[in-house]
Amino acid sequence: MFVKRVISKPKMSQVLTAYLEQIGEPPWTSFFVKYKDVNNDHHGLSHFNWTLKSGSNYHILRTGAFPYMKYHCTRRPHEDLSFENQFFRVIKILNLGIPQLMYGLAATQLIKHVEYVKVGGSSTSPAAAQIPIYFLYPEDKGSKY
Repeated sequence: MFVKRVISKPKMSQVLTAYLEQIGEPPWTSFFVKYKDVNNDHHGLSHFNWTLKSGSNYHILRTGAFPYMKYHCTRRPHEDLSFENQFFRVIKILNLGIPQLMYGLAATQLIKHVEYVKVGGSSTSPAAAQIPIYFLYPEDKGSKY
């Protein structure tokens, strides 16, 4: 009999929210997350709105870049992004995901900075995960560009 070990990983949506809140809801940010560190609950989404509890809305550009997922987040008013989301999905299918794979492979050599996002944990459930997120270089938090 085989026993499967289950490791609880946070959802990517939790990591995204926690990071944006942790760094003070910046005008923009761009980072990578390893597929193996999270449960990908944004599968199939390429361009979408993400609204925080504070009411701040972000336009999220997301793509696979194996072994990572790449997120680019810009604080902007809520818009209907369904056309852009479908457009990017079609482009990814037409190019067979080859550019995303090459971007991910290049990123493995170009990433120079790591930060950790605390996800979960509360007074009732103190266990929190520290999820690494990766950057090509350290960001100037709060910078407009």
